[in-house]
Amino acid sequence: MREKRLKQYLYEHERLWKDLRKVRELDLPQCYIAAGYIRNYIWDKLHGFEDRQRHNDIDVVYYDKDYASEERDIGLEKELIEQTGDPKWSVKNQARMHIRNGEKPYLSTIDALSRWPETVTALGGRLDANDELDICSPYGLEDLFNLVVRRSPLFKDKELYLNRVHKKEWKKHWPLITILDE
Repeated sequence: MREKRLKQYLYEHERLWKDLRKVRELDLPQCYIAAGYIRNYIWDKLHGFEDRQRHNDIDVVYYDKDYASEERDIGLEKELIEQTGDPKWSVKNQARMHIRNGEKPYLSTIDALSRWPETVTALGGRLDANDELDICSPYGLEDLFNLVVRRSPLFKDKELYLNRVHKKEWKKHWPLITILDE
């Protein structure tokens, strides 16, 4: 039910649709547009706001343990920026992000997303060859649609989580959300 609703909302977002097609053209394994681009758009919809393009970046995540160089990601970012004219692209191979986060190696994109700070940020979408949306959401969509921000169970640093949600000022932009400080 919630996935159907999410897909319906995303089908209405013309710019996101173009970006999903661009990302599909990269032909990267387990590749999604993730996090705030999708989350913020859904929060805008649930608040009755017109699409305000409220995203700081366009997070592209994928998993390729055989080719995990940062240089590759930088090259992909440059390619997307040149093709779209949008400087907000951020590409990260999740096969190496465990190092930055001081954790054991991630096994997949969904495993990496499950370790992101908030359940509502652990969210991705991609298009298959038939332009059908595939949603990656390790914690489901309940928090997203209930406007609840909570720390992901596998994200252990409570202080970092609290600082992050405070710094982002989400409550200021989306007053109906509830931020849990558990």
